[in-house]
Amino acid sequence: MSKVCEISGKRVMFGNNVSKALNRTRRRFDANIIKKRFFIPEESRWITLSISTATLKTINKKGISAVLKEARDKRNFKA
Repeated sequence: MSKVCEISGKRVMFGNNVSKALNRTRRRFDANIIKKRFFIPEESRWITLSISTATLKTINKKGISAVLKEARDKRNFKA
């Protein structure tokens, strides 16, 4: 399973670990992705999404229907 949010598109970033001596080694910053089930009342069905926790906060604020509508308008999201 890839670490990509299905709504916002957040994904893994790469950067450096920097020591006190300013030695740099490559590292990865993983997105905080969780798998969550949502009930969509308009369609009366459940969907499972892999989303970031920041997107989960947005869904709690706006509602799943509004967030899915925005995602469908922005990108070709098919859930």
